[in-house]
Amino acid sequence: MRSRLLVMAAMVCGLTGLAQAQQPQQNFDDVKIQVTPVTKNIYMLFGAGGDVVVQVGDDGVLVIDTEFAPLAPKLMAEIKKLSDGPIRYILNTHVHGDHVGGNDAFFKLIPRNPDAPLNIIAQANVLNRLTAPGPNGEPGASTAEHPGFPEDEYDTPTKKIHFNGEAIVLYHEPKAHTDGDSVVLFRGSDVVATGDIFTPDRYPFIDLARGGSVQGEIEALNHILELTIPDHHQEGGTYVIPGHGRICDQADVVEFRDMVVIVKDRIQDLIKKGKTLEQVKAAKPTEDYDTEYGANERFVEAVYKSLGGK
Repeated sequence: MRSRLLVMAAMVCGLTGLAQAQQPQQNFDDVKIQVTPVTKNIYMLFGAGGDVVVQVGDDGVLVIDTEFAPLAPKLMAEIKKLSDGPIRYILNTHVHGDHVGGNDAFFKLIPRNPDAPLNIIAQANVLNRLTAPGPNGEPGASTAEHPGFPEDEYDTPTKKIHFNGEAIVLYHEPKAHTDGDSVVLFRGSDVVATGDIFTPDRYPFIDLARGGSVQGEIEALNHILELTIPDHHQEGGTYVIPGHGRICDQADVVEFRDMVVIVKDRIQDLIKKGKTLEQVKAAKPTEDYDTEYGANERFVEAVYKSLGGK
C-alpha cells in the first residue's frame, strides 16, 4: 500500500510548486491538469490551486473544489474523460479563492438539466464570507452576480448525501484553518478529503481573519485521524487527499498533527515567558521542521496571535 502511495506522490510532485504559488496572476495557459486515480471511481486532479477531487459513477459526477476560474475548461475536459455523466454536485471545503475561484466558471460550463440539477454545497460560513461587505463598507457580492456561490449551505455539524452508491459525509470543522472548513468522507471508498486543514508539504495557513485558530486546527486534525484507519504497520489504509500536495495516509496526518502540537506548545511556553512576537520569531520554534514544510514566519505569527500573544 505504501509503495502505491509513493507512486501516486511521484505523479503529482512535478506540479507541487504551482500549487504552492497560489497566484491567480500566473499564466494559466501553461498549466496542465494532472489526473491521479485514487480508487476505482475517485480521482485527484491537480493544476494550479487546491487539489480537486472527482467521484464518478452511475448517478453522475461529484467535484470537490474548483481551483481558479481560468482553469475550469481544462478541468472540465479532464472530467469528461473520466465520465460523460452530468456534474451533480460541487462541494467547497472552504472560502479561499484557489478552492472556490472556479465555481462560477464551472456553473456556466455545466448544461442546465432539470432532471439532473447541479447542487453546490459548503458550510454556511463560506457563503457568509463570500457575500460579506468589504472592509471599507463596500457591498458584498450577491448570489445573482455569482451563480456558482453555494446555494445549499449547511450550519449543522454534518451534511450527508448518498451518491454513486455510497454515503458521503461533510463534517464542519469549526475555527480550524478557517471557520467554514469541511472535511469530506467517502464512507464506502474509504477516502477523506481534508481541504487546507491538512497540507503535507507546507505549514498550515491558519487564517485568523476568517475565524481560524491553532487549537481548532489541532482538533480538526484529530478528527481526521478518527476518520482514518491504517493498514498493516500503520501505513496505507484510508486514503487522505489534502488541500495541496500528494495523496497521503493516516501516518502522514499523525506526523503533521504532531508538528502543529509541538510548535504550538513551544510558542505557548515562550508567551508564558513574556516573549514578544519578534522574540518568538527569533527563537525559531519551527526550525527543525523547516526543511520539510518550508520556513514560514506567517505560521509562527498566526499561532502566536491565536494563543493570545500581544
